[in-house]
Amino acid sequence: MISLLASLFIKDRKNYADAAVRSAYGSLCSITGIVLNLVLFAIKYFAGMVSGSIAITADAFNNLSDASSSIITFVGFKAAASRPDSDHPFGHGRYEYLSGFIVSIIILIMGFELAKSSVEKIIHPVSAELSALSFIILGVSILVKLYMFIYNRRYARLTSSPALSATATDSLSDCVSTFVVMLCGLVSRYAGFNADAYGGILVSLFILWSGISAAKDTISPLIGSAPSAEFVSEVENIIRSHEEIIGIHDMMVHDYGPGRRIVSVHGEVSGAGDIFALHDVIDNIETELQQKLGCEAVIHMDPIDMEDSRVFELRDFVSSYLKGISPELSVHDLRIVPGTSHSNVIFDLVVPPRFPIAADAVSGQLSSAVSERFPGCNCVIKTENSYV
Repeated sequence: MISLLASLFIKDRKNYADAAVRSAYGSLCSITGIVLNLVLFAIKYFAGMVSGSIAITADAFNNLSDASSSIITFVGFKAAASRPDSDHPFGHGRYEYLSGFIVSIIILIMGFELAKSSVEKIIHPVSAELSALSFIILGVSILVKLYMFIYNRRYARLTSSPALSATATDSLSDCVSTFVVMLCGLVSRYAGFNADAYGGILVSLFILWSGISAAKDTISPLIGSAPSAEFVSEVENIIRSHEEIIGIHDMMVHDYGPGRRIVSVHGEVSGAGDIFALHDVIDNIETELQQKLGCEAVIHMDPIDMEDSRVFELRDFVSSYLKGISPELSVHDLRIVPGTSHSNVIFDLVVPPRFPIAADAVSGQLSSAVSERFPGCNCVIKTENSYV
């Protein structure tokens, strides 16, 4: 159905990287989710009232919260598609993350309220019996939610949308929770044990789990999460594919919303090269990153002295020594500043966050090792964290 609607309402619908196409798919999936969830809420609420089942009623309100979530997601996609302005020069893409966070809060509140209702029914039990019609309604609900999971997951992957991905996960959890409701109904009917209230608790726990998962997925990019290893690898492969680039370091990825990333990185080039020719190479790499990965890139050129053998000897020693401590440690921008009494070996030491050894301790060990191996060399070390 989504494919059919897309063919009718979305131009250039195969260009998933395009911001307008991506927003259109997000809006289309959200509107479809609103309609389907409202229909499911109506029929489940009716079945719950007729049967007196708290579990079915809980599942109905879960669908109502899903409809509200789809509305907020729809608004988020629309707001995220707004053009940059003077106050927000990087666009409004993070509205998608913000809408997802609001949805997660709504889900958590709903899950808590349903858990409270289920506990009250355990304390004050009320008999409930699921009719054949109720089972049919719940079975149809599972099929509808499974369909919603499939299309949300598909377009989440095609558009790289965390909001649609969270909706897909929520739809799958709804399938499981509705199955639990049906199972409790069978237990109540054939085992003589009123499992309905306990099923309501299980449903509410699924809702709470979905809310917590959604909150984690949306809070992380809002406060500034590290880029995926796949994206970092793609950036590195594109830059290193140019023979003029000797090495890269100090990569940073700034995420202003899906499809709105800015990459800054230092590219090492030969100090003896033609600066104009190298600058042209850098410009071409930045353009290639924009075309292939849809990100704005700023590459800083770092000249490397390719003629001083001492630089390579020192860098090999320092790298080897650090690898002996931990493969997570690395060094870059090593250069030698000669003097009359000693030479300064200046470089940056990259220490990962929460490394078990203090950065100062690593620097001290490394400085002593260099002085012992290369008499007359004094290390000037700047420690820094990796941002990828």
